[in-house]
Amino acid sequence: MPPPLVLASTSRYRRELLARLRLPFACEKPGVDEDAVKQALGEPLAIVRELARTKALAVAVRHPGAVVIGGDQGAAIDGALLDKPGDATRATAQLQRLRGREHRLLTAVALAHPGGVVEWVETTRLSMRALDDDEIVRYIAAEQPFDCAGSYKIEGQGIGLFDAITGDDQTAIIGLPLLRLGRELRALGFAVP
Repeated sequence: MPPPLVLASTSRYRRELLARLRLPFACEKPGVDEDAVKQALGEPLAIVRELARTKALAVAVRHPGAVVIGGDQGAAIDGALLDKPGDATRATAQLQRLRGREHRLLTAVALAHPGGVVEWVETTRLSMRALDDDEIVRYIAAEQPFDCAGSYKIEGQGIGLFDAITGDDQTAIIGLPLLRLGRELRALGFAVP
C-alpha cells in the first residue's frame, strides 16, 4: 500500500490536475513566505525551484511518511518573474509586456518522500500574438486571470492570445506537469494507470 499523498498547495488548478490521476490525496496550505524567497533569490528559475522545494518540505515535516507534492510557477521574461497579477491593472501591464514576444513559463515541482526529494522544472516557451490594447481589455474582462502567472488561462480563452506554444507537457502550463509526476509516483508505488 502506498503512503499518504499530500498536495502542498491551495491552488484549485493543481488540485484539479492531481485529481485526474484518481489517487486519494489531501491538500494542505504550506504556509511559506513566498515574498521573502523572491526577494532573496531574484532569478526566476531559482525562485520557482526554491518555492516548490520549500512548500513540499514545509508540509512533509507535518506528515512524516507521506509523499508531498510542492509546486510553483512563474512566467519569465527579460530576467524577471511575472507572478499572479492579483488585479486588472497588473494583469493589463503583464499582457502588454508579453504581447508580440516569447516568454518562458517555468513550472517547478518538488516531490518529498521518506527517501528524499525529487525535483524538476518544466519549461514551456510561449509566443504571444501582438495584441492590441482592446484585445487585452476584452480578454481580462472575459476571464479575469488574476490568479494565474502571466495573466492568462491557457485552458480557456487564453489560448487565443498565442501564436505558438512549445513544451513537453501541456498540463505544466496549467500548474502541475502530470507526465513526469505520474512516472515519479509510479516509482514510489502508486497505481497510476
